[in-house]
Amino acid sequence: MTSGKQRVDGQSAFLLQAHPYRETSLVVDVFSREFGRIGLVARGAKRPRAALRGVLVEFQPLELGWFGQGELRTLARAEWQRAWPMLSGPRLLLGYYLNELLQRLLARDDAHPALFDLYAETLQKLALAPRETARHEALLRGFEKALLRELGYGLTLDCDANGDPLDVAARYTYRSEVGLLEDDVAADGEVNLTGAQALAIHADDYTDPQVARLAKSLMRALISHYLQGQELRTRRVFMELQDI
Repeated sequence: MTSGKQRVDGQSAFLLQAHPYRETSLVVDVFSREFGRIGLVARGAKRPRAALRGVLVEFQPLELGWFGQGELRTLARAEWQRAWPMLSGPRLLLGYYLNELLQRLLARDDAHPALFDLYAETLQKLALAPRETARHEALLRGFEKALLRELGYGLTLDCDANGDPLDVAARYTYRSEVGLLEDDVAADGEVNLTGAQALAIHADDYTDPQVARLAKSLMRALISHYLQGQELRTRRVFMELQDI
């Protein structure tokens, strides 16, 4: 609900990151369903008895209200919509990886309601998924692919760059902003794969470990391309512990 152009209330959102601001406040980066990624000042949130202190937690569905205009609005209220299972261990770092992707790739004030819903669904599935790494990787690959589609970068894996059907036995190279090129020599940062493997990634079928590895390499290459080579902090940390 909005009142004029300055006050917004009852918005579903997730906290992506919080930074100290002055002595008692925080600047928070949130991903809201109807307004996209926005910056808010949570005044007094660091005070010991502040109502916001225990509410502004990552990976929990929030209902927010704010007012103001410009780069930073002022947070008026925040409540948990409901309590979700908390991420822990490696899953917690995977959650931070999703948050960093959203922060690095989403522009401010650009709504993506379908991506918001998928983000919420992915967090729930991560929290409840078995500890097996394969399940976690499948969730990450699905979210990465959806994020690139939402941003308009596209990820066409069911046909070649000319729109022709794939030959399952042929080899292709996926080139950023071009697509699958048959019999092309893979350059640094590009991925070479068969038509069958491309179709499996398109269908999110990672039962073949080699397909899972290729999907990981492909998404790393594409995300690095659109980040213009900037390194993700969470990926660097996670690679010191285990591969994602």
